[in-house]
Amino acid sequence: MSQDFGIYHQELKNRIETTYAGEERIETAIDALRFYLISNPTEMLATVYNPSICIIVQGAKKVGIGEELLGYDPYTYLLASVHMPANVRVSEASPEHPYMGLTITFTMEQIFDVLKDLGPVSKPQGGPKRGLYFGDMQLRLLEPITRLVRLLDSPEDISIMTPLILKEILYVLMRDQGGDFIRQFIMDGNAAQRVAQAITKIKENFKEPLNVKELARSVSLSESSLYHNFKKITAISPLQFQKQLRLHEARLMLMSQDIEAAQVAFEVGYESPSQFSREYARMFGLPPKAHTNRG
Repeated sequence: MSQDFGIYHQELKNRIETTYAGEERIETAIDALRFYLISNPTEMLATVYNPSICIIVQGAKKVGIGEELLGYDPYTYLLASVHMPANVRVSEASPEHPYMGLTITFTMEQIFDVLKDLGPVSKPQGGPKRGLYFGDMQLRLLEPITRLVRLLDSPEDISIMTPLILKEILYVLMRDQGGDFIRQFIMDGNAAQRVAQAITKIKENFKEPLNVKELARSVSLSESSLYHNFKKITAISPLQFQKQLRLHEARLMLMSQDIEAAQVAFEVGYESPSQFSREYARMFGLPPKAHTNRG
């Protein structure tokens, strides 16, 4: 890697370490940007990625997708183009050299805006691929990411400059190897794009009972085709995906609100608090009350 690559990484490390010492998951004044600072390796934790790019500044992570376990580090980026369930653990971290990373989320409108300016492109080859992509970090990608982070020093510039830099980041991704990966989920008519529609529908209505036959019809797929392609992309079924969304929302509610676990169960769509508690403990390794801020 070039010397500039190391300079940008060092700048990001200094920013995270000096500004956010003692914090772990850090929201910033830029809505799309979040930092992570973790001092020790973690256990596997179930999560759901939003459409985003994730980069590591220091340390390493392992990401489990179905039966696969994939690692990435400061020389690799992770790209998610749909809401994607995975199991994640920080594999390299210590108090002296903590794990540091950042996530930049994108909207479908931002992706379409870049595609429109790129003009006609050939359709991606082959069938649907997994909903996460690992690419080699390039200087031309790290440089605009660093400029986005620098905007935190100029709050008056954030509203104007953020959309421009996000567009540049997406442009670089679309021109790189990740371009075909992103396109497969938004090109009209292919199975991956229809699964992406189904994922969006489930996410928007995760509290409601899920009828897979009706869902398949709404995205113009047969029930068997939806199930096959959904599992190929996410490694789980539509019903399992809905359950993970419900449990993640429940965990956020428990950790941020003064609310009983039984009430949370009903709020996220469960009819049985006992079933909710069993599935919550199976997913997160602890019962719901362990995450409540009621003590």
